[in-house]
Amino acid sequence: MEQRFFDLRIDVYVPERWYLAAPVGLAGEELDDIWQFSDGKSVEVRERLRIPLHRPGKPLDFTTAGAGRTPILSARTASVFRELAPSDVQLFPVEVEGETEPYYLLNVTRQIRCIDDAASEEVQFYPPEGVQSHRAGEYRSVSGLRIDKSKVGDARVFRLWGWYSPVIVNGELKEALERTGIVGGRFVEV
Repeated sequence: MEQRFFDLRIDVYVPERWYLAAPVGLAGEELDDIWQFSDGKSVEVRERLRIPLHRPGKPLDFTTAGAGRTPILSARTASVFRELAPSDVQLFPVEVEGETEPYYLLNVTRQIRCIDDAASEEVQFYPPEGVQSHRAGEYRSVSGLRIDKSKVGDARVFRLWGWYSPVIVNGELKEALERTGIVGGRFVEV
């Protein structure tokens, strides 16, 4: 049976949901690089991080924090990643403002070059000249994302080379997350 893969997205339609601000140090100091958790690479976190509320509301099992779209998970959701994809992720305990329950920052440590340009609805690339010339050849926009599954290998969760915001999970991980009753995440097949 062919593997299926899904873009794990935030569900903005959860009524009265919370919105989280970018991770900061415990004393409130900004991180040097808020995008480090979306690169698909291992990172070193030397201190515990705090996640301020941007807008209070209903806590979620999966959401993202700040402009860097850092994935934040409840303990039950984090346990699924820890159990099924330990070699593909790092999980860092974080303090979410106003919460006593444990939460975790999810850093996906795999990045795979597997976007299927022809099968995707539309792709646009950064040109070699212009404001973002350092990103030349990377994706500027991807609509109707499709991936080439033959390039994924044994990854269960990964980021996409050149288009970093999606968190891609395999069907087994999706089903396990759904069995927990995940609130805040939705899945779109890619």
